[in-house]
Amino acid sequence: MAEQWWDLEGDFKPLHMLNPTRLEYIEQGVDGLFGKKVVDVGCGGGILAESMAIKGADVTGIDMAHASLQIARLHALETETKVDYQKTTAEQFAQTHPQAFDVVTCMEMLEHVPDPASVIQACCDLVKPGGTVYFSTINKTWKAYLMMILGAEHVLRWVPKGTHEYEKFIRPSQLLSAIDATQLHCDDLCGVEYSPLMNGFKITQNVDVNYMLKCSKVG
Repeated sequence: MAEQWWDLEGDFKPLHMLNPTRLEYIEQGVDGLFGKKVVDVGCGGGILAESMAIKGADVTGIDMAHASLQIARLHALETETKVDYQKTTAEQFAQTHPQAFDVVTCMEMLEHVPDPASVIQACCDLVKPGGTVYFSTINKTWKAYLMMILGAEHVLRWVPKGTHEYEKFIRPSQLLSAIDATQLHCDDLCGVEYSPLMNGFKITQNVDVNYMLKCSKVG
């Protein structure tokens, strides 16, 4: 599966379709990425990390999936894009790199980990005071189940079956509660919807399925 990360028609096609929307959201929220020191938590094959590096950011990508990191490193070499990929957890990396980054991104990851609150705290620890942290995940609604599991996995087969577990979907209220337990403050919450007319994703006020948050670190 790892070798499909950069196949635009493969298992990660939805991420490639989503990437321009989330990249624009991130870039606008920090007045441009050029010169910013960024860590992408749960970087996978490097789709977002590499696109931020192309925008001029100094990017580190961390993940625990060895095969995905190998693909990310190879693709960065092929495209001559500078990204520092490291195999580590967010928690481990935060211990050795406290308050080291201007921007932290944690996109499409929280719904795949056993302890989202621990990852959120680590993201807070990684960012500098006054810095920005971005999260995106999937709401725990019947609509999300229909679209992300029944639709995307079983009907459209955009992603492999078993990619998502409904029990791990996160309501915005749950995510905001976990954020409130840290030094982070939520500045913006928006929904992300697929638009057949655009054949891509757009930002909306509807958070029933996919949603993103922009947070700032206080203190």
